[in-house]
Amino acid sequence: MTSFRRRLLPISLAILMAGTALAPALAAGPGAGPTADDGTGSATGSYLAGRYAQHQDDWTAAARFTAQALAADPDDPALLRRTFLLRLGEGRIDTAVGYASRLLDEKGEPQMALTLLAADALAKGKLDEADGYTARLPTDGLGRFLAPLTRAWLATARGKTDEALTALQPLSGVQGFEALYNLHAGLILDLAGRNEEAAARYAKVTETDAPLRVVQIVGSFMSRTGRKDEARKLYEAFQGSNPDGLLVEPALAAMANAPSDTRPVPDARSGLAEALFDLGSALHHENADEPALLFGRIALHLRDDLALAHLLIGDITASRDHHEEALAAYKRLEKDPLLGWTARMREADSLARMDRNDEAIAVLKDLAAERPERTDAITRLGDIYRYAKRYAEAIPAYTTALERIGTPQERHWPLLYARAMCYEKTRQWPQAEADLQAALKLRPDEPSLLNFLGYSWIDRGEHLYKARAMVERAVELRPRDGYIVDSLGWALYTLGDYEAAVAKLERAVELKPVDPTINDHLGDAYWRAGRRVEARFQWMRALRSADDDTDKAAIQAKLDKGLPEQKAAAKQ
Repeated sequence: MTSFRRRLLPISLAILMAGTALAPALAAGPGAGPTADDGTGSATGSYLAGRYAQHQDDWTAAARFTAQALAADPDDPALLRRTFLLRLGEGRIDTAVGYASRLLDEKGEPQMALTLLAADALAKGKLDEADGYTARLPTDGLGRFLAPLTRAWLATARGKTDEALTALQPLSGVQGFEALYNLHAGLILDLAGRNEEAAARYAKVTETDAPLRVVQIVGSFMSRTGRKDEARKLYEAFQGSNPDGLLVEPALAAMANAPSDTRPVPDARSGLAEALFDLGSALHHENADEPALLFGRIALHLRDDLALAHLLIGDITASRDHHEEALAAYKRLEKDPLLGWTARMREADSLARMDRNDEAIAVLKDLAAERPERTDAITRLGDIYRYAKRYAEAIPAYTTALERIGTPQERHWPLLYARAMCYEKTRQWPQAEADLQAALKLRPDEPSLLNFLGYSWIDRGEHLYKARAMVERAVELRPRDGYIVDSLGWALYTLGDYEAAVAKLERAVELKPVDPTINDHLGDAYWRAGRRVEARFQWMRALRSADDDTDKAAIQAKLDKGLPEQKAAAKQ
């Protein structure tokens, strides 16, 4: 499915980010770096401490130290800009508004400061002030899109629908922004009660696959204007394109039966919040998380109940490993009828990333019990057990997921692959082998599957020629994967072709220089090829990089005594 958010921003980030210079000031987040009590008293010391905190990705400390430096040197424009952006990024809106006002005295027009001030003025009902700030927005970079949206919603706040549509018009001619133009034109016409015109705009937005928020907005409009059958078709089409997605049947029914006077975007303040969220979401999809975060914060200042903006903040902070902040954002959404499930799933992910596995497991067990028709929570439960090397507990979770699926489709091969890994780790090879063969029927040319089954057969001395063909195919498909190249080298070694094995295993070591298993295999191949000094060197490397899954005693025995005499030919 083509992402609606991606269709909003198919243009170069270099164009979007012209003149914004956000990344250096926002490379920060809470939890690390120096503290305010470290004795740093000078402006220089505070500045350096702030830069260190930024380097450590600590927004809170960076903002505090930068503010201290600014207090000592209040006329420094770079410090003022950095402090403003950091405070806005951490969600300290009132403080950020104060810094934004001071920034207007600078040479040039600071776009993000003007955006915040215009939004704050709208929130306070000061439309003349908001108009003044909006008139000063730059017309390049993001201003090409931000200015028309802001002007349009300020005109809507005054009840001037036609003026709002005129202000929005520049977006209609920008390639990739037609969907954004039609969505907001539809919202403005909807608020004005011009239903037929709104319907025409909404129809253009839903001509191709639309995301959840658009489905929610347009579906609500259809329900409110006597088009419930069309609303139902829209919801069902979305559900059909997203079978594992958010709109499960109870949520779909709740949306379809919403009160007739309920609008997802009820006023101009909410409309501007929606516009800022749309821009932030599109930037997030283009990996421009710093400006995306800022737009998300301003959107929430206008409308704190904008659930998708909270989800956006959670996702951005989680991607930066600020999981306490992400958890706070996700927990706000636990009761949301549409996003509650997703938020709780992402809570579990953040808990697991923080090594709070038992809490993550508890969340996922509750989710899996609540919705026995779904497989995402129970599958993720299996993954967390597997990552924690609790393989015996992972197996029943994956088994339950497969039972819920019934007949697996091609997209379910990773589930069989994951359970096979757990069976193999718990020395249940027949079950692992069966899962791998079943997965290969679904995905015959998947390199991971070909490698796993082929290597396992090679290591067990079984089906060697068939296994060799499998790993050769895997290497063709993924020639720069050191583990797969190692499997082919080990197949050649097991078949007694030591010179060819050495060549492949040397290549595998180039691709994965410090993997103990690959170093160990190359050592064995060197030994059989008569290159004893090189063999011991590789075994020593393997021993130095050995992990908990490595048989260190076996490597040490080879260093002490070399390899034993060759065994009889392996079973084919």
